[in-house]
Amino acid sequence: MRKLAAILLPLLASACAVGPDYKRPTTPPPAVGTFQTVAPGLSSAPAEDKWWRLYDDPALDGLIQRALAANTDLRAARANLERAQAVLREARANYRPQGQTTGSGQYGNSGGFVGQGGRSSEWIYNGGINIEWELDLFGRIGRTVEAARADADATAATRDRVALTVAAETARAYVDACALAESIAVARSSADIAQRQLGLIDQRVRAGAAARLDSERSATTLANIRAELPTLEGRRRASLFELAALLGLTPAEVPAEAQACARAPKVLQAIPVGDGQALIARRPDVREAERKLAADTARIGVTTAELYPKISLGGSGNFFRNGQVRGSDSFTFALGPLLSWSFPSVLAGRTRIDQAEATTRASLASFDGAVLTALKETEQALSTYAAETERNQRLREAVGHADVAYRLSDQRYRAGSTGLLDQLDAQRELIAARSALAASDQQLGSLRVDLFKALGGGWADLPPEAPRLN
Repeated sequence: MRKLAAILLPLLASACAVGPDYKRPTTPPPAVGTFQTVAPGLSSAPAEDKWWRLYDDPALDGLIQRALAANTDLRAARANLERAQAVLREARANYRPQGQTTGSGQYGNSGGFVGQGGRSSEWIYNGGINIEWELDLFGRIGRTVEAARADADATAATRDRVALTVAAETARAYVDACALAESIAVARSSADIAQRQLGLIDQRVRAGAAARLDSERSATTLANIRAELPTLEGRRRASLFELAALLGLTPAEVPAEAQACARAPKVLQAIPVGDGQALIARRPDVREAERKLAADTARIGVTTAELYPKISLGGSGNFFRNGQVRGSDSFTFALGPLLSWSFPSVLAGRTRIDQAEATTRASLASFDGAVLTALKETEQALSTYAAETERNQRLREAVGHADVAYRLSDQRYRAGSTGLLDQLDAQRELIAARSALAASDQQLGSLRVDLFKALGGGWADLPPEAPRLN
């Protein structure tokens, strides 16, 4: 044992993990500051993780929780994470001794002779055990565990990215369905206005105070308005079916609360957006790219360690017994270090290391790209949302003015102080303004979801997966 210790202690003292140690890449200072887009309705306060609660809509809260528990894409992402965690546990198991046992009992001829050429028959027993414990002198096991841990973290980030997408698309489908219900109500209201106007003109045509041309113009306006209704209703049904799929339901199982929604939920407070540093820390795609970089860096060490011999502490014991072999002679054992080295080609080994290093450089570029993409998408979302918010306010003003103009024109037309053409123009302007505002409301709701999606969040405290049907 003293000789064995004399051999092992110098080896253990010189043990080291080959390959580069991972260091998280630094982010350029301009990327961690405040966002370039500053607009009313936005706040520099830290962004909300459960951002959908800013709508203060219990129905939306419930739908998103159901989607996070039952969505099929998210279920697949959870399963992938479980697999990555199992791979990590397998890698850690290599730190422990590995063993193998064998044993048998057989009855037969032992090869001895008895009497006049007769052969003896007897029971023969044998067994053995081999134990091997790899001494991770060059860090092959450690780097493998490091890579597996980073892979598991990257898969967890992938799950979080899927959760963010599920929450955002669920909110979008619900908000779109509600906004389109408002647009349908506006279109029906506009059709009522046009219908009343057509009735008034028809009365004047029958009385000989108006020409049939005026009646046909008014009927054309009514028909155009009614033509928009099937399209709006079809889009609303499509949004409801999209919502059902996100919840893991069939189209026949659209939630009743979504079907009953008639007004789109709105955020009545300033939207907190935080800054670039918090964004980079929160976005799951950035974290996913960073963890993949860490895993690829560790694999350089795994590949490098393959060039060195594997040294293990091994032991074996064997048992054999028959009619001639008994007692202490039937047992043997051995204990000592084991050396295994495949003598790889230096050129081939160096080439594999070059491949691993190139993969790591590509992962670094992907991480830098993920940071830039996160900043770009957020600035774009902020810019388009701010622009549509201002446009929506102007359209709301236009609806107010068009409504007043229509009422004044209608009063004057009924009093006979203005012509039908002016009345029809005022009517068309009001209907066009209301339709444009309804479309802007729907677009603004979708852009608001885009902004929340760009800001990240939405995966903390994910609910447990819904039970599966057998």
